[in-house]
Amino acid sequence: MQAIAAQDIVDTVREALVVLDREHTVVSANRAFFSLFAVTPEETIGRKLYELGDGQWDIPRLRHLLDGILPEHSSVESFEVDHHFPRVGRKIIDLSARKVYRVGNHVEHVLMTFYDVTAIIEAKLRAERAATVTRTIVDTIRDPLVILDQQLRITTASRNFVALFGDHEADVIGKRIGELKQGQWDIGALRALLERVVPDDAPFENFLVEDEFAGLGKRIFKLNARKIYVPGNHVTQLLLAFEDVTEAVAADRYKDMMAAELAHRIKNSLTVISAFVAFELRRAADPCIDGYQAMQSRINAVASLYDVIAQSSAFGPVDVGAYLAGIGNNLRSSLLGPGSSVRVEVDAEPFQIGADHAVPIGLLVNELATNAVKYAFPEGTGLITLGFRKRDGEVTLSVEDNGVGLDKAVNHDGSSGMGTRFVDAFVRQIGGTLARASGPTGTSVTVRLPSSILAPS
Repeated sequence: MQAIAAQDIVDTVREALVVLDREHTVVSANRAFFSLFAVTPEETIGRKLYELGDGQWDIPRLRHLLDGILPEHSSVESFEVDHHFPRVGRKIIDLSARKVYRVGNHVEHVLMTFYDVTAIIEAKLRAERAATVTRTIVDTIRDPLVILDQQLRITTASRNFVALFGDHEADVIGKRIGELKQGQWDIGALRALLERVVPDDAPFENFLVEDEFAGLGKRIFKLNARKIYVPGNHVTQLLLAFEDVTEAVAADRYKDMMAAELAHRIKNSLTVISAFVAFELRRAADPCIDGYQAMQSRINAVASLYDVIAQSSAFGPVDVGAYLAGIGNNLRSSLLGPGSSVRVEVDAEPFQIGADHAVPIGLLVNELATNAVKYAFPEGTGLITLGFRKRDGEVTLSVEDNGVGLDKAVNHDGSSGMGTRFVDAFVRQIGGTLARASGPTGTSVTVRLPSSILAPS
């Protein structure tokens, strides 16, 4: 009964287990042992351990354990055996052995447990190989790189990062990114972005840091970060890359400065031309006045574009609101005068348009607004609104007035005075479609534009 109970206990143990007598004969073994090594009880019980199967247990390291180490000790823990077993292939076994005594007769036996650590060891080796490959890749990349844990501590740093921001690897490993050197990376906005990378899967790119760095001088770095998984244990960390863009940014700033200077000179040249037109306008006969005024207004509209470009320091996207405001100012100065009761206002959403589209759009607005100034307000009082909006995926440019409407806005020739040829040409140039609406309460001209005129945000 005691033997049955003991065998039940042995079979309940998860690890493979055998009991050997003093001659190293197998007295008992559990199911886990039979399953692990693909043997049967008949092939095992009553046979010497070294003779099991085709001698697969006749392993020098195992003989050393049983014959050399265990006699001098009561137990041995975590003795590793790496062997190829014929029926099951290569196994790495964590083996422990302990002297035990049968109840009643105090006969010495050896209890051995076998824990299969093959998968664990191989996974560890794969992780180490992967880490070596990763480290090699990291060190090969020219830009400095670090890997941070979820507390933003540096767990891995490339050679280039260490060379730039630390004297030795020990200067950076284990430290938070904000603790390095003189604290140049201790930036609230950067820390807030980094803290979101892993939990929110929120990578970021092109975060610029400009500062004085010890031993480097004035530098500008572009930072990119994204979530990664560390091989082997699937721990989530984040990769942070640093790109030195000092020279590129300096070149861009110089280019922008030169562009702003060029735009400023073009604007000044157009202003001079406008002044010459104004001089001729004062001497012109009545039939030529309207032509000179239209010419001056168009020159001023283009000058407004270059004024906006000069203020933005680049031949890049043009701020629509500022551009329309400049056109409105030119209308007031060239056509309305300081005592006029006609107001020009801008109602533009905060968008930017490509520089290539800015000139035809400005001339179009100028033409429509000029017509409103000249024909919509016979009483000399009113409001012109220059609008730019985006609704339901559609971009619209509008010039609206609260004047007398098209039916009453006729000149001495009986024509509409809308400058139809110029307006239609500008609309075609920017790929838009034009619609007019007019009545006793005013006129509205709306131009639907393709969304491609908007500069990328």
